Amino acid sequence: MTRGRRRSESSRRAILDAARVLLLEHGYERLTIDAIAAQAGVGKQTIYRWWGSKGAVVADAALAGGLVPPLIPLPDTGDIETDLRAWLRAWTEHLASGVGRSLILALTAATAEDRAVADVLYERFTGPHEQLLRDRLDSACAAGQLGSEVPVPTIAGVLIGSLLYRVLSMQAPPTADDADMVVRLVLAGAA
Repeated sequence: MTRGRRRSESSRRAILDAARVLLLEHGYERLTIDAIAAQAGVGKQTIYRWWGSKGAVVADAALAGGLVPPLIPLPDTGDIETDLRAWLRAWTEHLASGVGRSLILALTAATAEDRAVADVLYERFTGPHEQLLRDRLDSACAAGQLGSEVPVPTIAGVLIGSLLYRVLSMQAPPTADDADMVVRLVLAGAA
């Protein structure tokens, strides 16, 4: 027998929808559980019963509500530079948008506040996207497009981290030219 009340699916959806809307309107810093509860038409205690923190609500809202980009394997045209540029340009476009910037800032804050949230986000968002990148880099190594001793995890980290740094520094958002330059620099360093 389970303790407490069962989750109401309509309340859960209302909470996640409210969190998404308020996150995009006000950003993570100004988002409050009180505001989410008011917008969703539920009590604060309902939110805290189901989620342990604001970060947990935001992570669930982002993952359940289409804010995060879908998993799409990297292209494999036989030219790793072209493929990485296309992939990094698509991510750059997403991260340069208001929604993308807000989402990354919010998810970073949420992961900094709560290790459990960080683990869930890595398992369901960051890790799968990183694995797709690593898979493409591994296939480039196998095809002789990259050296067999290339540190694939390091290259993946540099490609992802370079974009995130630009977003997190809250300066000018990354551009397609930035993406191209990062790919050229990483591949030149890996040669």
